[in-house]
Formats: sequence, C-alpha cells, structure tokens
Amino acid sequence: MSAGLVARGAVVVDADAIVHSLQVPGTPVFQAMVERFGAEVVADDGTLNRQAVADVVFGDPEALRDLSQIVHPPVGEEIARRIEQEAATDHVVILDVPLLVEAGRDDLAALVVVDLDPEIALRRLVESRGMGEGDVRARMARQVSRDERLARADFVVDNSGSPADLRVALDALWLVLVALRDEAQE
Repeated sequence: MSAGLVARGAVVVDADAIVHSLQVPGTPVFQAMVERFGAEVVADDGTLNRQAVADVVFGDPEALRDLSQIVHPPVGEEIARRIEQEAATDHVVILDVPLLVEAGRDDLAALVVVDLDPEIALRRLVESRGMGEGDVRARMARQVSRDERLARADFVVDNSGSPADLRVALDALWLVLVALRDEAQE
C-alpha cells in the first residue's frame, strides 16, 4: 500500500525499514541484541538472523519486552527525526508502522488501517515471505484485535480484493489525505 501512496506523491516513513537499518552489524541496536540474546541471533554472514530472534522472543514474554526496550526507543527517535525533516514541506507524510495502534500514537491527522481477513493475511505471509504458519500466528496473537484496530481507524482500506480494487481504494484515500494536508496548512 505504501508504494501506491508514494506513487501518488506521499513521503513514507517506514518503521520496518528503520528497524532494519538500526539492526545492521556495528550499530548499538545490533550490539545490544547480540548481548541480550546471544551469538545464535547472528547469521553466518555476520548479519542479524531475524528468524532466530523471532524464535526466541515470540515464545518468551520477557525476551519480547527486552527486544522492545532495545529497539523501540531508537526507532521512535528516527521516526521523529524524519517527521521533523518533513515539517516544513507540503508533503503528505505517511507513517508505515505495523503496530501503530499498539503504540498508542494520538498525534496523527488520521489513522488508516489496511484490513483483511486474518486467515488471508496469514496465507499471504506464508506464501510471500516464507514464514511458518506458527510464527505468523504467534505474531498475530501479540497484536491488538482486528476489531480494536478497526474501531480506532479513521479510514479503512480493504486489502482483501484484487490489486485493481486496492488501486481504487488508494485513489479515494489519497484525495482524503491531500484534503487533510491542505486543511492543516491553512
């Protein structure tokens, strides 16, 4: 979805991309993760073995809390830096944050939830990312419910249809986002 908004002119601040950039070898986040979770989270090529981290944290609430304490503060700082960088522009800025509802941010012009049936989401993740079904279900179980996400949403984009259906939904959403930007600039 983010790529579709970028194609329309948005600037996307992608939390997953930020996490990945902060977890490269030599960074403080990478070092803290290795210190906390051990050398088994380092792949043979010296990079972070994300699946090994997932295997540790999604079965251990204390480990997941520790991971959050290591990763979330620097990610939040980088997101804030990027938003500040865009403050003087007329760009529509999109925060692409998978767990935005869980984070409890209330400083947004609008909360857009991309929704689809959880079983379809599970199938897509297994097929497109090669994730194990158990891993996907464990991650989903740690998220707020679909009902809660939908209740918090200002706008819902249905992503259960075809790519053409998604393009139509993004066209409609883009008009709303531009209007919100223009309203904020007045």
